Amino acid sequence: MNLNKTKLDPIPRPLIIIGWVLVLGAFAPMLDSTMVNIAVNQLSHEFNTNLSQVQWVVTNFILAMGAAVPFSGWFTDHFAANKVYRNAEIAFAVTSLAAGVSPNINFLIIARIFQGFAAGLILPLLFTMLVDSVGPDKMGRIMAIVGVPLTIGPMVGPIIGGLLVQYLSWRWIFYINLPIAILSIILLIQFVPPVEPKNPTKRLDWIGTILLVISSSSIVYGIVLAGNHGNFTNRTTLLSLTVGLISIIGYLLFAYRRGPLAVLPLTLFTHRNFSATMVATFLAGFVTSGPMLILPLFFQDVRGESVVMAAISLVPQSLGMLFSRGLVGRLIDSIGGRFVAVGGVIITTLSTTPFIFYDHSSPYWLIAVTMFIRGVGGAAVKSATQADAFVGIDRKDSAAASVASNLFQQLGSGFSSAILATVISAYVSSHTMTSTAQLVGAYQTGFLWATGLTLLIIIPSLFMTSRIHRQSTTATTN
Repeated sequence: MNLNKTKLDPIPRPLIIIGWVLVLGAFAPMLDSTMVNIAVNQLSHEFNTNLSQVQWVVTNFILAMGAAVPFSGWFTDHFAANKVYRNAEIAFAVTSLAAGVSPNINFLIIARIFQGFAAGLILPLLFTMLVDSVGPDKMGRIMAIVGVPLTIGPMVGPIIGGLLVQYLSWRWIFYINLPIAILSIILLIQFVPPVEPKNPTKRLDWIGTILLVISSSSIVYGIVLAGNHGNFTNRTTLLSLTVGLISIIGYLLFAYRRGPLAVLPLTLFTHRNFSATMVATFLAGFVTSGPMLILPLFFQDVRGESVVMAAISLVPQSLGMLFSRGLVGRLIDSIGGRFVAVGGVIITTLSTTPFIFYDHSSPYWLIAVTMFIRGVGGAAVKSATQADAFVGIDRKDSAAASVASNLFQQLGSGFSSAILATVISAYVSSHTMTSTAQLVGAYQTGFLWATGLTLLIIIPSLFMTSRIHRQSTTATTN
């Protein structure tokens, strides 16, 4: 078998510029989603309310993002995608300003709902427009290029958020979005060419959209509550998950009858690699979102670091993701997502395992090296699943594929975070904690679960795209 990689066609410079401009628009929502958690305590003191009510500032943003995703596909089909993207960016800027000037907690919660809806439109549109611009065969490399700011956002978000809260005000967490959004809008007008609507006569699938909104919102809400309660057995969580499950069944029955006119056609799942990447995308939450919930707490509770220092301690992992993206992108385009994803899972598993044994006395340099390697593996898994989802998908279905990808990603992120939060809470409840250092056992147990569940990603990864066989056949023919 010939494993020589085929020569890849270069990506034209104008397309790279378009990619950077589009991803700049998504940078503000990415930054915002990682900064607000830092300000929860300050918001509680500012508005003289309890943490349970303040948590709705975060929860409603997540719910609104999920509710917006099904609408993004229809907007892209019915209107010019560049105009939809620009208007969503304007809406995000306006709602960020509204959140920043909030006079009370209820006003802030409402502002965050509209802000989350705008963000929920931006992220799916980003991937749809990238696929339409460069094609699925170049998605690995274009994601490596434009993925740089998407990697930097979660890395610097907590640091910037901590500094803004400490030295200015929590309001600046929202004000900082304005210059980024305004610059993005100007560049969108200047560099992104007009895009013809894919199907301007297409009617919105109201029933399917409502069913998807109810199912995604109910499941995300139930998962968030499970994480807050530390279990999946409380009545509200069970009710929310039940409503979500019934809505999913209802949507499947409805979409089967509606066929290609459904907001998320079931025919997409007849593509083997698409179905595989959706499962892998869901499970990838245990590579990124779940561990990113407990890693900052590990540094704060076990190692006694401040909020800002805990955020800085996460930088090596983001650097690993950042520096490996170029190689990962080229590998995806040349050998396919299958082997890149499997390799990434193995690297991530091996580099998460040491956290089962790390404690307050472990040298930071060793933890930093481990996190850097973990970032390399995480970049491989995340990039492979994002790029491979669009291989073999017709352009007319790219918006629907983006909707599915974002839905599975959001559900996986919430599910992984809730599972690990539940594991840690269960450990704390069943053990007598006489010192903060004893919390290390809870976090080590959480990392053990994260390690085991990460390994499961290998199964769907084996059904993703491989280009090695195709190259071998070509070489033999020649």
